Amino acid sequence: MHAQLDALEDKIRQVAELCHMLRQENITLRQQLIAAQQDNKQLTTRLDAAKTRLEALLDTLPEDV
Repeated sequence: MHAQLDALEDKIRQVAELCHMLRQENITLRQQLIAAQQDNKQLTTRLDAAKTRLEALLDTLPEDV
């Protein structure tokens, strides 16, 4: 009986450690996701600005070219 309780205690400890590791990984992944979303937003803004500039430049070209 004592051996079974020790084994159960070890398994509970392992689950608790795994839970802690997964929580830390989750925090890291959430931070990475936020950074990627911010980068994506910046790149989209830059792309929209470049598109606007290109359209303005195309509007200055003569129609027959």
